[in-house]
Amino acid sequence: MPMYDYKCLDCGKESLIVLTLKEHEAGKVACPSCKGTNTRQMFTSFIAHTTKKS
Repeated sequence: MPMYDYKCLDCGKESLIVLTLKEHEAGKVACPSCKGTNTRQMFTSFIAHTTKKS
């Protein structure tokens, strides 16, 4: 499942949250710290790891 970086605008905490695509598209992501839904997705870079050598 994909992981997304979110920042809670209520408590200020940044969290890495595992969501299904359906949950992510719904847009109501709760902060794991304060349980508030006033969150904003942070856009960060990523690295893809594969098992095959090229």
